[in-house]
Amino acid sequence: MREEILKRDKFLAKRDVWTIGGAFRIMTPEGKLLLYSRQKLFRLKEDIRVYADLERKREVLHIQARQIIDFAAAYDVIDSLTREKIGVLRRRGFSSIFRDKWEILTSDESYLAKIEEDSLFKATIRRWVFNLIPQTYYIVDSRERRLAEIKQFFNPFIHKFFVDFSLDKEKVLDKRLGLAGVILLLAIEGRQR
Repeated sequence: MREEILKRDKFLAKRDVWTIGGAFRIMTPEGKLLLYSRQKLFRLKEDIRVYADLERKREVLHIQARQIIDFAAAYDVIDSLTREKIGVLRRRGFSSIFRDKWEILTSDESYLAKIEEDSLFKATIRRWVFNLIPQTYYIVDSRERRLAEIKQFFNPFIHKFFVDFSLDKEKVLDKRLGLAGVILLLAIEGRQR
């Protein structure tokens, strides 16, 4: 499964509509399931398990919050097979009120990149006026080079993203860490809509 994810550049990510709690799918653009996650209800700390199958038998990633309150939380992303920490995703608390911002850190917690909503103007309109403008996020490295683009499909009922890592020519970002970020966008930011 890891190899199939690492060799691909384009993915679809969506939040299932008819599940209690949150369920998320990462698929190929053609619709083949690659990853599946279902949030456990009534958890004080976010603990997201990501599987290679719908039956949830082959766990491949573990996304775990370090603290209870997720306003400016840090999430460790762990490879479930090797128990290796891949990296950390940290939400930028106050700045995320106006425009969603996340930091992507390496396994030793040095800064690697950020996930940021497309524009402050559009983000403000989405939050305070009209929530039907589709979101676009960019993953940008420390030299301000775009590594990936995450575009929301226009649908007020289904939270769905097209994810494109083809901008990352030098393979700076581990796609598992990028996809964990997409799952958190669907889970955390999606809850606030």
